[in-house]
This record gives sequence, C-alpha cells and structure tokens, in this order.
Amino acid sequence: MLTFSPSTRGALHVLMLGAHADDLEIGCGGTMLELLRRPRPLRVSWVVFSGVGRREQEARRSARHFLRGARRQEVIVERFRDGYFPTQHREIKDCFERLKARVRPDMIFTHARDDLHQDHRLISELTWNTFRDHAIFEYEIVKYDGGLGSPNAFVPVSAANCRRKITLLMREFGTQRSRRWFTPQTFMAMLRLRGVECNSPSGYAEGFHVRKLLL
Repeated sequence: MLTFSPSTRGALHVLMLGAHADDLEIGCGGTMLELLRRPRPLRVSWVVFSGVGRREQEARRSARHFLRGARRQEVIVERFRDGYFPTQHREIKDCFERLKARVRPDMIFTHARDDLHQDHRLISELTWNTFRDHAIFEYEIVKYDGGLGSPNAFVPVSAANCRRKITLLMREFGTQRSRRWFTPQTFMAMLRLRGVECNSPSGYAEGFHVRKLLL
C-alpha cells in the first residue's frame, strides 16, 4: 500500500485527463470520491478534451458533483472533435503544453496506453510525452471493442461511493443513457471484478495500469 504525499506543503494536486465527457467518471470516479474522504486536502485540475453543447454541460455539472469537497477545483472542457483526435494531434499537443506550463501535479490520471479507442490512446500518449517524472495512473473504460487488460494497481472503493459514482453517472449523462452498455449493472460489475482481484475489504475497487513507479 502506498500513501501519497504532495511534493510541496498543502493540498495534494491531482490532474485528471479524459478524452470525453464521462470518461473520468467511468474510469476513476470512485477513486476521486475515495481521495476526497481522506484527511489530506485535495486540489484537482479536471480536463475533458471533447465536450460540445449538451456534452459540455454534462461534463461540467458532473465534475462539480464528483469534486465536491475539494479544497480547490479547476474544470476545463475543450472542444476537440469526438472520434477524430489523431487528426488533431498538433492542436491537442499544444493544449498539453499549455497545461504543463501551469500545473505541477502530484498524481495524474489518464487513459490506458492500450485502449482500443483512438481518442483515448492519443490522450495517454500525450500524457506520457508531456509529463515525464510524475506518478501516472492509467484507468480503464469498458466498451464494445473489449480490450480490458489486467491492471497492476487498485484503489478499494466503499460500497457507498460505488453507489454514488453510479448514481451520478446515470443522473448526469442523459445523452448516454440510450447506449446499451451504459447501465448501473455494467459499472457495478467492473467495480466488483476489480474488487475481487485485489481482495478489497468492501468487495469493490477500480483498477489502474502503472508503468513506472518511483519509490
């Protein structure tokens, strides 16, 4: 078990990077709720790279609920075209460079390198290209394409925070509720599976891929 301390005095600074509205909530929403329960105050930079119209509204509203209790929160919603990130590589890289110039996070959450969605893979690639000496945790997103791997890091999530995560997902992302995979059963199944794999006391957890870890 690792206990994270900020590199400087004060709040732990967490940078959250998601390609689309709802990615962060699905991949690591429970972890964020758990971090907010701990005594260490939290400063969060929450960045969504594709959010237009209703999707932007959903992203901002959801982030506000998930980040309730953070000492400081910054929510950024960019407007890159969903599904076309590889063709917008230069512009998205510029966005990462602007982030790098103004944030010094203690922890970063981003997409998994081997995610089968092209937008997700690009965000993961640029995370590693931009932030070279940070603790980076790659989260997973269930999808039609499959591609789920075997995480090597886990965060136990309480039953109460599992319920809150799922309630917020179903309530805040109305544009996604018609998708057959976007169900409470899907999200609870993932939490339960990862909970079994790490022997979580609650029975639930979120899984992450950690490729480099400095002890």
